[in-house]
Amino acid sequence: MSTEELRLNVEKALDEIRPFLQSDGGDISLLSIENGKLVKVQLQGACVGCSVNQMTLKSGVEMTIKKHAPQIEQVINIEA
Repeated sequence: MSTEELRLNVEKALDEIRPFLQSDGGDISLLSIENGKLVKVQLQGACVGCSVNQMTLKSGVEMTIKKHAPQIEQVINIEA
């Protein structure tokens, strides 16, 4: 998978999960993909400081991204 295809697949995954985050007043943006294995995102809005945002990141965002791009090993949130 090329770098561009990987980015498109990660964006597709984020588009899939974004409505759930937005329904709670939050959002997410893709910051970078490093070495084809690490995705850096930024949770926004109500997701910032939410007590369950790490659970959302691991069980929702990371799982969805891995479904679209299996080579991704980790997704981390970079706080603003």
